[in-house]
Amino acid sequence: MKFNCPGRFAFAARAALVAIALGLATSASAQSGGDAKVVSRVEPGFPREAAQAGVDSGLVKARMTLDSGGNVTRVDIVEAKPMRIFDRAVVRALSGWRFSDGAGGRVVETDVEFKR
Repeated sequence: MKFNCPGRFAFAARAALVAIALGLATSASAQSGGDAKVVSRVEPGFPREAAQAGVDSGLVKARMTLDSGGNVTRVDIVEAKPMRIFDRAVVRALSGWRFSDGAGGRVVETDVEFKR
């Protein structure tokens, strides 16, 4: 991982702090290949579009597919309330999650809750 761009690192650090301050909660549970353990995770920030639309909270259920190295290769939105408001933030954040090594094709589902 390269950190040669301080702006990018600073943005990630600010996003993590904002996520904590906003009380975002995520939980991951393996649906197949129960050996998937989260090694690192990226918390999604509260989307500006949601705030501008007056949306104060939401819940997104997402499904991640992993490769053998624990990298997320695909993120699918299973359910979202409200629909489409938080999807992009969830896909972007979950794409950055890393899991323990294991069989390729493992599927992990997680709920991401947004509160402003």
